[in-house]
Amino acid sequence: MAHWLYKSEPFKWSWEQQVAAAEKGTHWDGVRNHLAKQQLLAMRLGDRGFFYHSNEGKEIVGIVEVIKEAYPDPSDPSGKFVMVDLKAVAALKNPVSLAAVKAEPRLADMALMKFSRLSVQPVTDAEWDIVLEMAGGTR
Repeated sequence: MAHWLYKSEPFKWSWEQQVAAAEKGTHWDGVRNHLAKQQLLAMRLGDRGFFYHSNEGKEIVGIVEVIKEAYPDPSDPSGKFVMVDLKAVAALKNPVSLAAVKAEPRLADMALMKFSRLSVQPVTDAEWDIVLEMAGGTR
């Protein structure tokens, strides 16, 4: 299983909205970056990712799971971009702030540090475990 990080501005789509979508989940659309598109194409059913509130909060707040692999994004008139469907799995016991990630030397190479503008990012298994440790697990 691969791990990912999905960035969303809470005023557009929040963790609370993702949780409210329940088992039905929701699509992760609107990605218009070719590297992020490649990340979406690499995702498989059951892959898990961190849900990150960007701009407001700037913190990892929960875990989501891929429930439908990449398919065409109808919001893209060019037909070049794709989306996946995600469902909420669990909230983190304690959100992990961007400041905390920056302060953790073991996360210095995390994509969140190197590609801060990328909306969909890979997370290594080691990074996944460190963030979960920092969060005190899930609720």
